Order: sequence, then structure tokens, then C-alpha cells
Amino acid sequence: MSTPAELYACVYAKEFPAQAMLRLRPELRDKPCAILAGEPPLQAVCAMNAKARSLGVEHGMTKVELETIPGVVRLRRSTLEEQAARIAMLEGAGTFSPRIEDRTQDGSFSCVIDIAGTEKLLGSPAILSAALQSRLKAIGITGSIAVSTNFHAALCLARGISSRSAILIVPPGTESTALASCPLSVLQLPAQQAETFSVWGIRTLGMLAELPEKELIARMGQAGKRYRQLARGEFPHLFLPIEATFVLEERMELDTPVEVFETLLFVVGAMLEQVTRRAAARVLALAAVTLTLMLEGGTSHARTVRPALPTNDRQLWIKLLHLDLESHPPQGAVFALILKADPGSTTKMQLGLFTPPVPDPMRLDVTLARIRAIVGEENVGCAVLKDTHRPDELYIKPFAAASSFAAQQASLISRAAVRQLRPAENAAVTLHHSRPHGFAFRERRYAVEHAYGPWLMGGDWWNSAQWNFEQWDVLARSQDGVLLCCCLVRELATNRWQVVALYD
Repeated sequence: MSTPAELYACVYAKEFPAQAMLRLRPELRDKPCAILAGEPPLQAVCAMNAKARSLGVEHGMTKVELETIPGVVRLRRSTLEEQAARIAMLEGAGTFSPRIEDRTQDGSFSCVIDIAGTEKLLGSPAILSAALQSRLKAIGITGSIAVSTNFHAALCLARGISSRSAILIVPPGTESTALASCPLSVLQLPAQQAETFSVWGIRTLGMLAELPEKELIARMGQAGKRYRQLARGEFPHLFLPIEATFVLEERMELDTPVEVFETLLFVVGAMLEQVTRRAAARVLALAAVTLTLMLEGGTSHARTVRPALPTNDRQLWIKLLHLDLESHPPQGAVFALILKADPGSTTKMQLGLFTPPVPDPMRLDVTLARIRAIVGEENVGCAVLKDTHRPDELYIKPFAAASSFAAQQASLISRAAVRQLRPAENAAVTLHHSRPHGFAFRERRYAVEHAYGPWLMGGDWWNSAQWNFEQWDVLARSQDGVLLCCCLVRELATNRWQVVALYD
């Protein structure tokens, strides 16, 4: 059996506004929920889940009518959450084929994937469809999948499947038979044409396909020919693929403003679960997470957490975000959240058979976050000298994981250890020919054997913080033979000598 030149898989998700809202609210998935659209008081039901439909909820019901049905959870429609769910769906479909055409309409999601030639890489259409359905369920959306050699046949069949999670694979050449039982509504005809077919008694695609072509064209023009070809699975299509972008972002709008951290973290946990799954599907990890909180009054509060190594540990991210928000709380109630992650390469660790296990590096990030919450974010990190001669001028640089090559190069360089004395300790110094000859330090007298210097340091003459120093590195020995290597500094303005550092 030869492989068809064209092969399409269509993904169709009903009640997409409701599914997009419930994917980040797992606590509501087992409850009847209805989505309201429009401005008060003209709100009406635009989507619902299966439990709400079983209670009698219908499209177009007003809010007042919906309140007469007990137990139904009412949610306000969020276009931001629908857009985030749509991007996640297209991204998940893009892992099976780079050629995707988006056919999403208001109230439902649909996309068609060109899977011709993927059999050797991804398996048969049945295997690919099952894997695609599993990927969609991981995103939190259930949808039907239809596979056909005709683009529009796959689209109509996916819309006509009664079960929300069914898979239908049409053998080549049997599109007309498979479409015969589908209702006429899958064509999404204009209201005038739909009324005309209803008057004629045409209810299924099979009945439409049996109409004579010439008579149909005479009454409806070329549109009638097109509808007949669609019903028979013969209408050609010019595939228009989209450029799907990979963006790890989730958005959520809250029904009521929230001020409690525990409630926010519960929502953030659901968003992180989706983001980590999408990153893991591409063998990636989260390198940084930016959480933007939309506050009442039109302001926002954004925080970025960046651990030392990329990770997909959801509990670790929740802990880091919790500690960061405790240190930098939002100044107001939160009514919307935007979580965006930067992807990074997964962490690789080589374990030795006879070496003891090392501590988890992610535990260090939590420890550092707790320390930052106590002492301040600007006081945790690595001390780095500034490019100046001013004494003790440094800044704190956040810790970062160094590459193995850089660590190896650093280990090959031998340096003398310097112990800086803070504060510096006074010393009584005697001079000989303007060079240190001896000094008293810590109740002990030292004789200078070698003195290197002086190195003059001075600057900031234009302000009150003027500094002028004379620095000497000396090698001295006490009367009992104790050797001391230290750095002596004389303040030229006051002629005061101090020991500022000891060399080991």
C-alpha cells in the first residue's frame, strides 16, 4: 500500500472558552461550570462543560436564567486565557509536524496538521493520533482528532465526532462514506444557505452529496458546487501553514481580587505545571521565571526568579517564588497573573560508582533565597572588586554556576591567601631612611627584614572624601622568631600607620 501524497490530521476542541478556563483550575473540573460573555447586565452563556450541559445549561442563556439552575459555577470569559491556551495547543501540535494551519473560530479550537511523510519517524496515523491526544490532555484540553487525505474532510469529521476525545482515521478513497452521517452544521454554512437546505429537508452531508450538481449550481451558484464537493470530501485546499512560536507563557484572570499568598501560590502552581510540561516535551528546563501580578488601580508587580541551574522541579519554583514574594510583596490586591519562563538546557550530572552522592544543587537556591529574605537581596552573592584604586571598593555579584572549563582553569592558578582586617588595626612604626624599620603589632615587636614599596594611592581631591595612602608589603620577624607577612598603610594626612591585611 503506497503512502498518500496528502495526509492531514485535524484537532477540534469544543467549548474552547470553558476548557481554556478550567485547564488552570483543576478544582473546578468536576463541577458544572458555565462561561459568561458580554458586559453586565447583558451577560450570556457562551460555553460550558459537560456537567453543566447535563443540568440544562444552554448557549445564549442570560445570567438571570443561569441563576435559576442550582450548583452551576459561573465564570467570566477571559480572552487572555484563551489566547494562552491556543498558543499552547498550536505548540503541542507543532511537535508532530512544522506545517500547521490554524482554523480556530469563536467558541472552538481547530487546527489541521500536515502529517504526510511522518510515518517512518512518528509511526502510523493511529499511533500519531494517540500520541497527539495524550499531548493535548497534558495541556489540559480534550479534543477529537480526524485523519484524512482531504483537508476539509478531516476538518468536518473532527467537528462531527460526537465524543470529545474520539479518534477517527479515514482510509483513502472513503471520505464520502465517512462524511455521509455528519450533520450539515459541520460545514458552518451562512444562515441563508442553512435555512435553504433546511427547507429542502437536507440534514446530513450524505443527503447533500446526492443532490445533482447542475441543478444545485443553477439554484445556488458556485457556492452550491463548493458545498457539494465539501460533502463528498473532494474539495481541494491550498495549505497555509503558520509560523508557530515557542513561548512559555501562561495567563490567568481571577474572578475576585486576591490578597492571600496561599491562594496565589495555588494558582501559580497550576500555571507552573503547564509550563514545565511544555518545556519537558522539548527536552528543556526552566532557566528563569517572571511572575507579573496585575494589581487594582492599573499597576503591576513583576518579579523574576533565576536559580543557579535550569530545572523543572515545580515544588522548587513554588518555594523560590514564595520566598521572593514574601521579601517583595505586591502593594495591592491581585486580579490577574502572567507567568513567563525562559527555557534553558536540562542539567546533566555524572555520578560516580564509588563517589559519595553530592547534595542537590537546587537546595542551595532555596537556602540562598531564605538568606536574601533575612539580610536583603543586595547582601547575598560574591564580592567583586571594582576597577579603582580606592581601598575596599567592591560590589556584590549574584552567584552563578561557572562552567567546568572555567573552574578547571581557576584551579590551576595558585594565589597567596590574603586575610583582610576589618577594621584595620593600628601599629607603631619606626622608619629608617623613610622606610619601615620596625613596628609594634598586637603586643609584639617586629623587625622588618624586607619591605616592598611604597605604592601611593590618592584620589577624589574634588570632594570631602579625599583619600591619600602609602602602602608597604613587609616581611618581619619578632624577637621569638615568629614570621609575619603583612600590608602596612600610612594615611598621609594624619601620618597614622595601620595593618590592613595579613598574608598566609
